[in-house]
Amino acid sequence: MPDPTTTQIKDTTANPAPLGLLAFGMTTVLLNLHNAGFYGLNSMILAMGIFYGGSAQVIAGVMEWKKGNTFATTAFTSYGMFWLTLVALILLPKTGWVDAPDGTGFAAYLAVWGFFTAVMFIGTLRLSRALQVVFGSLTILFFLLAYIKYAKPDESFEHATGFEGIFCGASAIYTGLAQVLNELYGKTVLPLGLVKK
Repeated sequence: MPDPTTTQIKDTTANPAPLGLLAFGMTTVLLNLHNAGFYGLNSMILAMGIFYGGSAQVIAGVMEWKKGNTFATTAFTSYGMFWLTLVALILLPKTGWVDAPDGTGFAAYLAVWGFFTAVMFIGTLRLSRALQVVFGSLTILFFLLAYIKYAKPDESFEHATGFEGIFCGASAIYTGLAQVLNELYGKTVLPLGLVKK
């Protein structure tokens, strides 16, 4: 009998992680500029939440699934859906179909995302220092926002939380752009602090 032939298919698709990181990071910065008191909640933030923070991250997650990356698939798809559900929580009550969540309900929503992010942060300990900063600061951000919705502290606390969120989003932007530039130049242009496994 002839020897069986093994066919190997080489993956030549692009790295989707920068798309997901930039979609998350840029949308997070813009929302938290609002939280920091620079402007009100407007259609710009909601549009970014639907199309870039939401849809683009889900697309990146599906692309990571094709590459067999469980962590990135879970992260990008989940946070993409976070943005879509956040926009829905803001817009659906305006239709009159459903009531807006009260402070406790919104706090529970944010706290669950904080717990999820904390566990994902443990995963980043095997990946890179840059992702550790992103997920660590995001964990803090979710719990701070949950506290704001539950306890309703003074406005200065919310503004301070907004600056923490700006830092979180900026760290994701850095991580995404670093991957783009490092790949293009074939060397470390912006360090990511990759963890040696």
